[in-house]
Amino acid sequence: MADGAAPFWRMKGVSKRYGGVRALDKVDFECAPGRIHAILGENGAGKSTLIKIIAGVVQPDEGQLEFLGQPASFKSPAEATKAGIVCVFQELSLMPDLTVADNICITDPPRKFGLIDYGAQSRRAEELLRRAGCTDVHPDELVKNLPLSRRQMVEIAKALGRKPKMLILDEATSALTATDVAKVYQTLKMLRQEGLSILYISHRMHEIAELADDCSVFRNGRHIETFPKGSKSDDQVVELMIGREYKHVFPPKPAPSARPCVLQIDKLSWNDRLHDISLSVNRGEIVGLGGLDGQGQRELLLALFGVLRGCNGTVAIDGKPQRIASPRHAKSADVGMALIPEDRKTEGLMLPMSVRDNISMAAISQLSKVLVVDRAAENARIAEMVQKLGIKIGSIDDPVATLSGGNQQKVVIGKWLMTDARIVLLNDPTRGIDVGTKQELYQLLRSLADAGTTILFYTTDYDELVGCCDRVAIMYDGRILRELAGAEINEHNIVASSLNLPVERNLQPGGAAA
Repeated sequence: MADGAAPFWRMKGVSKRYGGVRALDKVDFECAPGRIHAILGENGAGKSTLIKIIAGVVQPDEGQLEFLGQPASFKSPAEATKAGIVCVFQELSLMPDLTVADNICITDPPRKFGLIDYGAQSRRAEELLRRAGCTDVHPDELVKNLPLSRRQMVEIAKALGRKPKMLILDEATSALTATDVAKVYQTLKMLRQEGLSILYISHRMHEIAELADDCSVFRNGRHIETFPKGSKSDDQVVELMIGREYKHVFPPKPAPSARPCVLQIDKLSWNDRLHDISLSVNRGEIVGLGGLDGQGQRELLLALFGVLRGCNGTVAIDGKPQRIASPRHAKSADVGMALIPEDRKTEGLMLPMSVRDNISMAAISQLSKVLVVDRAAENARIAEMVQKLGIKIGSIDDPVATLSGGNQQKVVIGKWLMTDARIVLLNDPTRGIDVGTKQELYQLLRSLADAGTTILFYTTDYDELVGCCDRVAIMYDGRILRELAGAEINEHNIVASSLNLPVERNLQPGGAAA
């Protein structure tokens, strides 16, 4: 280990299979106390299986485990937690109908005379929220009333309350704002100083550069290499992850041209979250939604898809006004709209159901004749989507929960492409997706646009706004503050506009002055 530290956790020759798929293949791995150890790899590389074995969620088929120098064999997450191994998974474990304090203290609430001491519980939750850098959430608030970013912070506070010796974070910042991420950085650095061993899974290279002491790369279920942070360039790390030379290139954008308007939004408002939104999106165009997180981007997409009630303003499709009252209406032939949701686990998929059922769900009416599903047509369309999107599956009848995160996201996209939508709304679709899958999705978006699909694309990744979008509409406080096009689309202008500052004109897309 680095600096001669004794291993805190060690795995020797560990393997795990799921049916015919080898998720881990004779893995040797170790980590030390008082260090942040980054786990890198594409979706399906074995990262999730690695941490599930450490956390007692699944059992290895072969190999040896050691924790604090002693043989370890955790038969359940409860055993691992009792030993001091605590996980914060990308899929949250909070109970939405309980309060923040109830969730944080659910396994060991403070008691008085044998009953839960709610005052002490609230104070404990408040202290743990403060330690996690989340002081704007009240302990008595119901979790279901919190946005995803605050729920993620509550999950981190809950983990701290279990007094971990080893903390595992699986894409724990993927739903957070930049401000929240900075607070998590401070918390993790404090825990490192206290001697915790921290395993950190992230696809965001700048987070690895900021936090990690050591990095381990996994590929196809194998441990490829462990090295000190900073000893390899980003490109070298990515090449280890994908096993081939990597070039971060977005598909070329077409030259500007006159195109018919497909989606016209005029003075759309909703409660206190959207204010007089006016925006047009043309056929074959990718328009990005930028701005700091929480400025109304998600609400705009939900309003367009008929999810929100009480919206004012008008929406026209191909010049014809439409009162989109429900998602069913949004995906009808009159509108032809699809929404790729933010959270694939809870909003995009039915995890226990098969790949087949998930991918054909949105288009089932189109695949049915007299209320009977045409299985031949269904199988043909599913096979087409699996091939088109490069979805890695064993069988279309396998539960979608068995797929990696990247392949699950492809199923969500394939589900909506099955409807032959003319307008595609995307809500941060690459969150928690590895670099290789991101490249495939960028290519897919551009090929859809080239074929005439109209795309409205919200992303928290500035590189995606710069590299993918023909125009970028910056949202601020529920309004579209500014539109950027051509050479104006660069990181400086996006950040400046997001903060309601003046932009610099005559800049090249890369940010250099013309």
